[in-house]
Amino acid sequence: MHERESTRYPAQCRAHIENVMEGEVVLKNLSITGCCLECASNFDNLKPQIKYTIEIEPEKPSKIDIFELDVECRWIRKKHDICEIGFQIVASPKGKHFQNYVDFLAYHSQ
Repeated sequence: MHERESTRYPAQCRAHIENVMEGEVVLKNLSITGCCLECASNFDNLKPQIKYTIEIEPEKPSKIDIFELDVECRWIRKKHDICEIGFQIVASPKGKHFQNYVDFLAYHSQ
């Protein structure tokens, strides 16, 4: 296993990729360079090396508005009934919400 360039912080909020992922999707972890989504469905239409936009809905206690991340799919792992998808973050159109959420997760992971 290789070292990540940025610490991944555990998260448990809703995420959505329009026209690709339906049903319950959870942001499993997040850093300033990448994230991992977890879902109970199989998403065969999701392809590595393709760019997507993820809508993130932070937990209510964070008091951070919904924001989007432009990402590139890096890997897909299927374990039993769960599918995990790893993404590299390419851009965050609402960068301040994104940075505030990473800070929120960092603070609560201590």
